[in-house]
Amino acid sequence: MNWREAEREHDDEVIGETTLARMFEDAAARHPNRPAQQYKGGIYDRSLTPSVLPAADTGRFRPISYTEMRSIVRNLTAGFRDLGVETGDRVGIFSNTRMEWAQTDFALLGAGGVITTVYTSSSSDQVRYLLEDPDASGVVVENERLLERVLEVEADLDLEFIVSIDRLEGYDDRDDIMTLAEVHDRGEDAFDLKAYEEWVDEPAMDDLASLIYTSGTTGQPKGVQLTHRNFRSNVNQVRKRYGPRPDKAADVPAIDEETTVVSYLPLAHVFERTAGHFLMFASGSCVAYAENTETLQEDFGLVQPQSATSVPRVYEKIYDAIREQASESPVKERIFNWATEVGRAYQNADSPGPVLSLKHSLADKLVFSTVREALGGEVETLISGGGSLSPDLATLYHGMGLPIYEGYGLTETAPVVSCNPMEEPKIGTIGPRLPGVDIKIDESVADEDTFQNDPGEVGELLVSGDNVTQGYWNKPGATDRAFTEDEDGTRWFRTGDIVHLRPDDYLEFRERAKQLLVLSTGKNVAPAPIEDAFAASEVVEQCMVVGDGEKFVGALLVPNTAHVREWAEQEGIDLPDDPEAICRDERVQAYVREEVDRVNENFEKHETIKQFRLVPKEFTEENDMLTPTSNNSRYWLCNGNRNCNSSGVIEPITRLFYS
Repeated sequence: MNWREAEREHDDEVIGETTLARMFEDAAARHPNRPAQQYKGGIYDRSLTPSVLPAADTGRFRPISYTEMRSIVRNLTAGFRDLGVETGDRVGIFSNTRMEWAQTDFALLGAGGVITTVYTSSSSDQVRYLLEDPDASGVVVENERLLERVLEVEADLDLEFIVSIDRLEGYDDRDDIMTLAEVHDRGEDAFDLKAYEEWVDEPAMDDLASLIYTSGTTGQPKGVQLTHRNFRSNVNQVRKRYGPRPDKAADVPAIDEETTVVSYLPLAHVFERTAGHFLMFASGSCVAYAENTETLQEDFGLVQPQSATSVPRVYEKIYDAIREQASESPVKERIFNWATEVGRAYQNADSPGPVLSLKHSLADKLVFSTVREALGGEVETLISGGGSLSPDLATLYHGMGLPIYEGYGLTETAPVVSCNPMEEPKIGTIGPRLPGVDIKIDESVADEDTFQNDPGEVGELLVSGDNVTQGYWNKPGATDRAFTEDEDGTRWFRTGDIVHLRPDDYLEFRERAKQLLVLSTGKNVAPAPIEDAFAASEVVEQCMVVGDGEKFVGALLVPNTAHVREWAEQEGIDLPDDPEAICRDERVQAYVREEVDRVNENFEKHETIKQFRLVPKEFTEENDMLTPTSNNSRYWLCNGNRNCNSSGVIEPITRLFYS
């Protein structure tokens, strides 16, 4: 039996049809003494410590068992019920990813609540919308800073309670504002096991579990309705692919009760919620919560995880940090560059042969083993989603013994549609569809001339299955537009993504249908592969390709200023201090042009970047260049138009290309 048949037929104690709260309860019963969570000391002023949990030592991680986590979740569940939460009530969680986010999630689900997520980057107006649209009856905030943001718009909301995860001071006059520890203590006094068991099983599988709001690149964010069945079925589907199975060879990793992961992506997004949260706790794994994305190397070293889920941008940042450390001396830099080329060659070779194998062994001893140790020394699998991963970067990670398995999904599909199997990963693809997920390709959407050399089917990806949402909250028109229906009644969600379904059933991501650039010459250009080609560049930090309706392709490039300064020093060039002046410097532009020419060699003539402009600031949420749910530079505000954004910066710059 091959792995495809094996995963379709596989069944185990994790796979089932239960509410999400029952899924957690069952896992806690199977693994009572195993570690469930790890939390880091010295970061937060947690209200749960020290009365409920001991405080972790500053800069160190402390584990809690499934029994301890279950006790907290149960008491919080009873506390929220005592506050008035009933089945179907919407309650917001407005916090960064941390231990208490996960505990609150399972507690509210156990109380029958529907979690609506609020992004920590949200402005007061956005907070108002994300709580008012679902008619939230309460909200759990992380700290006083986010509490104040809620209080600014409180008059427009109908909140019955506000709970802070961290300690509060100065709100004693408000009976409706309390800490999470107070909710816990309230629940501990009121807890009744029989009532709790009834609450956990009360929701039907097709009842709402969560509302997750899309980024709003086409107007106001839409609340994606995700049920217990949507999430639970996706956990089952991913478990069949990545969990332990009898057919798996001993050297093939699996997500199970022996797995420890580091969690740092926003739990407000569906990717981490399913892959780094529901799947992990269902499997009896241990989830350690990183301090933030800037401390990942330190946190990986302390936790020594076997796995992590992330987005391409984080993998790029990790690689950049490794490369920067290697450039501390000319000798280290030469060794690092040699080793990375060997790693790529080794990974790309069908049969490496003795000479390349010997080189790879030496590169591993000199460089790759050090990189793995810097990430804790135990990493077996890295999962990538939320954007397109550069094949060149993925090849390098595999060559270093840090395999990245790329997948694809959307909020509307809870989210995983496809992912690379550990038995047979294929770099440059997003893997075959998961068992239980149905797909088809609408070829009428793709331009035949652009993708004529691709064997298989190219077009918009349509998805059907138990993991697919029934629609958007209070937006029947948007729901109708997002789906199409077969004559037999099968509903298909239109992803809006152009993919290539290969003859081997693996999918390759091409581009968002709305993001395809149509040049004035009639040629279609997919920006994603061009932007991804800069992912491993030491010269260019970020790239955004533009040119819709124009005669050639242009690009906005954010230079790697630190590297450019090093290059200039080696060349005896005196650069100005001002980043904007560096971008205007003709010598810097000529140096970047060499990198652009290198990338252009891999593309057709009409796809090559003819002109570019250097911009001094990285694209981030804080400067309005990225939306809250985007992690790569290709996702933009201003209704998806790549020639503008909410702050009006993009359009004037790109006009310089074409005037």
